[in-house]
Amino acid sequence: MRAFLFVPALAATLISGCSEAQTNQSEGSSMASETTGQSEQDGKKGKKGKATDIANLTQVGKMDEVPESSGLALTGENGTFFTHGDDGNQPILYKIDTEGEVLARIEVAVKSQDWESVTRDNTGNVYIGDVGNNNNDRKNLVIYRLNPLNPQIVQEIKLKYPDQTEFAPKKKDRNFDCEATLWHDGQVYLFTKDRGRGETSKVYTVPDQPGSYTAQLRTKLAIPGQVTDAALSPDGRRLVLLAREEMFVFEGENLAAILKAKPTQISLKGAGQTEGAVFTSNQTLYISTEQGRFYTYQFE
Repeated sequence: MRAFLFVPALAATLISGCSEAQTNQSEGSSMASETTGQSEQDGKKGKKGKATDIANLTQVGKMDEVPESSGLALTGENGTFFTHGDDGNQPILYKIDTEGEVLARIEVAVKSQDWESVTRDNTGNVYIGDVGNNNNDRKNLVIYRLNPLNPQIVQEIKLKYPDQTEFAPKKKDRNFDCEATLWHDGQVYLFTKDRGRGETSKVYTVPDQPGSYTAQLRTKLAIPGQVTDAALSPDGRRLVLLAREEMFVFEGENLAAILKAKPTQISLKGAGQTEGAVFTSNQTLYISTEQGRFYTYQFE
């Protein structure tokens, strides 16, 4: 059974200037170290980086029973997370512990075209983003809202982008794929993966209520990478945009200020195809990879 509520499309569009990323190279930074710098130098010399060389990153487990982990969210119970498989896998939410061991499998009563992200609100609802759009040609983008205690009742948040007029656009203009969503203050934020130029992540929002919406374009972020997930710290002062073997860290007094800040780029070279991220505290970030590796990254 699915519940539907149709709401008029949003009209207002607010676009702010791009924030440029900077690589953190200072010796005393809490987000980088000499080890990370050495790993980057080795990469330039053609050597492969190792996860053990990345400062503040620790592998804590492996998800052997989760096929291609592609998102990560808290469950509301200490020491447990939700994750799910990537494109082509079954519509199942996996409940895992801090070592990546599967505690439960929750079958969701929907079809999965390209699940790419999962996020949770402050009342226990989970939002699964079936918004993967590799070819930028989908017209059926949807976010599924459900309570994991009753996964047979699923509500749909259907969406379209206000600035997409071609399906698919020219290759250089393909910036309508999305692998990163984030719930905050009654809105679901979507951060695009720039498959065209690989230089900009657009930030859209839709209400967290079921219905059909034209997403609101909030801002554009200058990100020299392809975003795979988003995580906001519990105090709301730090945003991480995960990308493949790297992440971009924004800081500010609140999310509005964060989205205007200049991000710090941190290399995760050697960690694998990093796909999921969620904070468990203001300092501790959990990261999952498509290969099943499970890490913590510790901010100081």
